[in-house]
Amino acid sequence: MKQLILILSSFLLFSCSETELADLIVHNGKIYTVNDAFNIAEAMVISDGKIIDIGPEHEILNKYTAKKIIDAKKQVIYPGFIDAHCHFVGYALNLKTVNLVGTKSFEEVIERVEKFSKENDNEWIIGRGWDQNDWDVKEFPNRFKLDELFPNKPVFLTRIDGHAAIANKAALKRANIHSETKVKGGIITSTFIPDGNSSWTLSKVMKEEVAHQNYPYWEPTGILIDNAVGLVSKFIPQPSKKEIELALLNAQYNLFEVGLTTVSDAGLTKDTIDLIDQLQQQDKLKIKVYAMITSSEEMLTYYLKKGPYKTPKLTVCSFKFYADGALGSKGASLIEPYSDVHQHNHHGLLLNEAAFYEKYAPLLYEKGFQMNTHCIGDSANRLILDIYGKTLKNVNDKRWRIEHAQVIHPNDFNKFKAYTIIPSVQTTHATSDMYWAKDRLGAERVKGAYAYKKLLKQNGIIALGTDFPIEEINPINTFYAAVVRKDSKGYPENGYQMENALTREEALKGMTIWAAISNFEENEKGSLEIGKAADFVILNNDIMTTDEKNILSVKVVHTFINGENVFSLKK
Repeated sequence: MKQLILILSSFLLFSCSETELADLIVHNGKIYTVNDAFNIAEAMVISDGKIIDIGPEHEILNKYTAKKIIDAKKQVIYPGFIDAHCHFVGYALNLKTVNLVGTKSFEEVIERVEKFSKENDNEWIIGRGWDQNDWDVKEFPNRFKLDELFPNKPVFLTRIDGHAAIANKAALKRANIHSETKVKGGIITSTFIPDGNSSWTLSKVMKEEVAHQNYPYWEPTGILIDNAVGLVSKFIPQPSKKEIELALLNAQYNLFEVGLTTVSDAGLTKDTIDLIDQLQQQDKLKIKVYAMITSSEEMLTYYLKKGPYKTPKLTVCSFKFYADGALGSKGASLIEPYSDVHQHNHHGLLLNEAAFYEKYAPLLYEKGFQMNTHCIGDSANRLILDIYGKTLKNVNDKRWRIEHAQVIHPNDFNKFKAYTIIPSVQTTHATSDMYWAKDRLGAERVKGAYAYKKLLKQNGIIALGTDFPIEEINPINTFYAAVVRKDSKGYPENGYQMENALTREEALKGMTIWAAISNFEENEKGSLEIGKAADFVILNNDIMTTDEKNILSVKVVHTFINGENVFSLKK
């Protein structure tokens, strides 16, 4: 008997000594690992910011103890959400400008601008977010009311997609823009001013302005499209390094609040990338960033010589190119003309000659950089797919991306498969554009638009993002639009072009592991597996099983990055 007791005592001591000490244990949860088998676990163990074990509750708790133990109380846990295409820096800076999102008329735009002007004494009035497609009068506005209200202060209001803007006369004068100004890859719209005896309605300022001129003549309306936007925006005073830093640190909390742990910022300069790196190294900026370098001559020259750069929180190995503009501002480049009655023979715009992309594609390939190109219209998509094909030649693992892949000609879908090109899409664009996309494209061509399921079938991967601040930052909206294909009001009743809806599993993969793959980061994030970063979110409802009407009300309870709790929902 004594011998048996000694044996049992020795066994217990040995068992206790084998218990491993970790930094954090999360248990009693429903953990979607998003591994290859799409397994669901109950508990996981974290040390030094990485997952060291994951599995059944009893196995984890019997094997490990930890400095901190979190009881998830049966709540649902997912890998940290990755936004595969957004504009984090732009979003952060926009928080200090006039928010024009959701305006229902140009009159409401004016009201917000006036209110902002009274509360802020800035050299310029800058705003973003208006969309004429949401107004009763679905036409571009003109500058004349802005001229009247702000005769001496420049006003510059960017459309929600960033591909069009309205500038008042003071802003146009800073850029020396007049009715004869031309720009390659852009449009400066003008309006005809008839003779003084006409019934043409002019603002007070315009009446005074034309009184001393000979009739007839043309005046810029203030609407600038695509490359014309830059003619004015380059004169806007740039924020200081300190202002950008504060904006980023303030904005990252908003990202944590919606469960984002990595953002792919589509178009950054060296100075901004260096600042992000510095703030991350100082552990001030905790959000992880996949930085796409803007494709200016200066940035291309510098980074093609320097080569890719990577830290645990920052990856710099891709360039962001623009092939065309946006469908909403009629700058997307289409093979056939726009279907709108008043847009006869208008095909949209290519922002550069084909030779520009043909020059840099092989250079990026040679230097090991990913090429990510904004393509909205079917003409732009065809051009870039063909240029990619000439460089990539066949199946490969270069992971070059088409950003948006919004309107694809039926003959071009197979090119994604032939050259292993990843479509990087934003599903809320479909539910934002569905009200007028058919008008732009026609009943037949629109079938190849927002075709996410058809794109997924090419290579078995699709990366999902929001394109914020063009859309809202919340990835739950991305999930909902991908699966349900309705707007927040439940319209349309049966969903929009449901043949291209994604399953819930596909949508979750698109904003976790597939987004990570599209960023060359699948070995470190995107799923909850041993050896990967402990980036995860806890939600108050299961988006994989809850009724579709509940999805948009799901909230993030906690967000963790490298095992650190960076956000908790206030009770």
